[in-house]
Amino acid sequence: MGMKKCRRSAVVKDGQREFGFVHHGGKRRGAGRKPKGQRALVSHATREDVASYKPVHVTIKLRRGLPSLRRKRTYAVLLRTLAAGSERFGLRLTQFSIQSNHAHLIVEVDDRHALSRGIQGLCIRIARALNRQWRRKGKVFGDRYHAHVLGSPSEVRHALGYVLRNAHRHRVPQPAGAPDPFSSGVWFDGWLDFRVPRREWPSSPIATARTWLARIGWRRHGLLTLVP
Repeated sequence: MGMKKCRRSAVVKDGQREFGFVHHGGKRRGAGRKPKGQRALVSHATREDVASYKPVHVTIKLRRGLPSLRRKRTYAVLLRTLAAGSERFGLRLTQFSIQSNHAHLIVEVDDRHALSRGIQGLCIRIARALNRQWRRKGKVFGDRYHAHVLGSPSEVRHALGYVLRNAHRHRVPQPAGAPDPFSSGVWFDGWLDFRVPRREWPSSPIATARTWLARIGWRRHGLLTLVP
């Protein structure tokens, strides 16, 4: 009986090898939850907790093949959309910059759930507005948003510089002596070398920062210059 069982087992194993079914246990390539979007850009692990006194740097990215966001008509649509959703669901949009296929946001939130709900609501607004502008249907954003909690004055200052001078980092030509016009830089009061009367610009689409870190704390390390 034992010999027959061994032979039967050997036959099964040989059959598995023939059809490529051999499994040795452990982690298998390709197993597990598949990432959303076109690429696995952002981890699906549980996000870190967010305290109400810490600003958050958020990055959202378009799907491939969509028109550039840095066009005047598209940007005008984005400004109206950002203004309408700048303070909803416990989220406040305090700074932003728009690049050709992604956007950087600095927000304040009541908690982690407010961050998720607020960004989701803002992305839905943006997607609907852009689809109307582009006369298309379908998904607009390629993956989950990326969020980085800013926990210190120096970290907030670095994030502000990174966001507001992001076009410079991408080597996009900039107007001389002025912030990137596709950003909230024209409403930002923390420049060392830029001052413009507010009446020359339309009303601000962003919310006023309330956290100590975003209002006062970061300034202890010095104001920002237009060019890093």
